[in-house]
Amino acid sequence: PKKATILAEPFNIYFNQADLDDLQTLLRLSKLPPPTFEGTQDRFGVTNDWMTKAKSYWLDSFNWREHEAALNEFPHFLSTVVNKDGLKYNIHYIGVFSEDPQAVPLLLLHGWPGSFIEFLEVVKILRESKEPSFHLVVPSLPGYAFSASAPLDREFGLEDGAFLLNSLMEGLGFGLESGGYYAQGGDIGSFIANILDNSHPSCKGVTVNLLFGAPRGEQDLDEVEQKGLQRAQVFQASGMAYAMEHGSRPSTIGHVIASSPLALLAWVGEKYLTWTDITPPLEKIIEIVTLWWLTETFPRSIYPYREIFRNSLKETPVFSGMKKKFGYSYFPKELGPLPKSWAAALGDMVFFRRHENGGHFAGLEMPQALA
Repeated sequence: PKKATILAEPFNIYFNQADLDDLQTLLRLSKLPPPTFEGTQDRFGVTNDWMTKAKSYWLDSFNWREHEAALNEFPHFLSTVVNKDGLKYNIHYIGVFSEDPQAVPLLLLHGWPGSFIEFLEVVKILRESKEPSFHLVVPSLPGYAFSASAPLDREFGLEDGAFLLNSLMEGLGFGLESGGYYAQGGDIGSFIANILDNSHPSCKGVTVNLLFGAPRGEQDLDEVEQKGLQRAQVFQASGMAYAMEHGSRPSTIGHVIASSPLALLAWVGEKYLTWTDITPPLEKIIEIVTLWWLTETFPRSIYPYREIFRNSLKETPVFSGMKKKFGYSYFPKELGPLPKSWAAALGDMVFFRRHENGGHFAGLEMPQALA
């Protein structure tokens, strides 16, 4: 970008063959558990049948180098930004910058257990847009993929992540004096978008596909919204164990999952099977899990859950209202889709769209709709 004040260093994704060979060895030697009743029921998580087929496919059919080449067709960069405590962090991102002087800077924020891969199809669509045209920045959140980890000697939370990503956008020339930027987020990305909206003037507005809010506004909800609330209740009752483990014992679960690629596949793959309306192909799930394994993302990525877990114990809201104009995309199979009237009570909601399909990973499942 012409007004950038930080270096955008081109970055090429490549892993040494030794890392890929080690992954193959660990996969081959990793044992699957013995058959159990629970292992035959997908209501209890990934099934033994799915894990057996996925392991076989990962070992015998999956070709990381082909995916690596496809990922490198997008322009990747690394930039160094400074946190408010003075520490420097390298942030990885895809950057697609328009020649149009009126282009809208847009920051696309993934969540857990996501990555920049979720937005690749969205990028393909939006980079062709002319009215408006876009500057697209798709980062790996701090602790994910090729971005720097949280420090070892101090706390690091969502506010820090938001500060770094705002600094990235300002450093790329999209600060308030240049007109600012907009952000879109889901899952953890929606929390960061909320903080950018509340605390960083360079962020002019946000759209999100995950919202949290107390029951308020109109109570005469339609059938779709009622089903969405029922889905949220089911998730609260039977789907939150992973988050409690992340939030209360992150070191333990970090060691467990980092010890085996099959453990990572089970823990992450389950979410792509059960949190989606349109299940991604096994090839795509394994691509994401392979990236996570090779970049040691899992133990580095779950730090936000401690903050969310602490706030939930204190009954502190984990999601503030919106101070600026915002938009909300309602996907019916989201973990807890918020009714329109409840979302509108959070602030000045200037855009709302309810989609017929789609779940938690909107960019992956419904790229055209999200775009």
